[in-house]
Amino acid sequence: MAEVTDAEGLNGAPDPRRAFAEECRSARELYPSRPLSQTDLARMTRTSKSTISRVETCQGPIPADLPPLLDQVFETDGLFKRLYEEITAQSFPVHSRRRIELEPKASRIAAWSPTVVPGLLQTPEYARALFREGNPRASESELSTRVQNRIARQAILKGSSPPDFSVIVCESVIRRKVGTEAVMRGQLAALLEHGKRPTTVLQVLPLDAGTHGLMDGSMSILTTAEGTVVYSEGVRSGAIIEVPADVRQLSRSYDVLTASALSRDASARLIGKVMEAL
Repeated sequence: MAEVTDAEGLNGAPDPRRAFAEECRSARELYPSRPLSQTDLARMTRTSKSTISRVETCQGPIPADLPPLLDQVFETDGLFKRLYEEITAQSFPVHSRRRIELEPKASRIAAWSPTVVPGLLQTPEYARALFREGNPRASESELSTRVQNRIARQAILKGSSPPDFSVIVCESVIRRKVGTEAVMRGQLAALLEHGKRPTTVLQVLPLDAGTHGLMDGSMSILTTAEGTVVYSEGVRSGAIIEVPADVRQLSRSYDVLTASALSRDASARLIGKVMEAL
């Protein structure tokens, strides 16, 4: 097992995964009352010694619940949480990393998806089925890592101060079977649970809604303290749109889509009927 010797990656670029490992080991060894062993730290963070060992040697993914616990134990004011967010962002394709970095900072997220359940609402089984179909040659380890990274994004919806989240999916999304019937039933049940959250508005756009301005692909509108941007995504590409006139036009198209979609209650009823028919 290779030891972590520096916090730089290829070409001298900062490597947040190595920085996370170094900060964890350093904070443990320099703990104010006495140096902590990996076993001590595992006990304090309610995990295992082997997990701490893997984290400190950059072996495998970091459990999503560990960074805030490390910040709590070491009183590091969100350092491990910030590094974890950077690590997560780097695990995604280059074109989507800015969106991944902005999501935890957003006070409002509005999403439109015409093809699949948005990543922030996917179950692990649904995500795995998508990844497996998208890359049939991927190993089980690769699939597990990608699924974990996707599910880790959902922590922003479960925290003490989640963003206002509105999402519209095309009716075809809830009708198209991804994976087995059991996987799809689980995903639809998860959508119903998400729709009950007070900070979430989930709507379905009926197939007979007609032509609209967002037919070209999926889109997310992210509002942070710095302003509002739009992330538009295709099959193998994506782009952050920041030009105010374009952001305004796309936001307007989303508002029109909201008016054309079923209400929250009607959407929930339709999802329930589709789930029962499986």
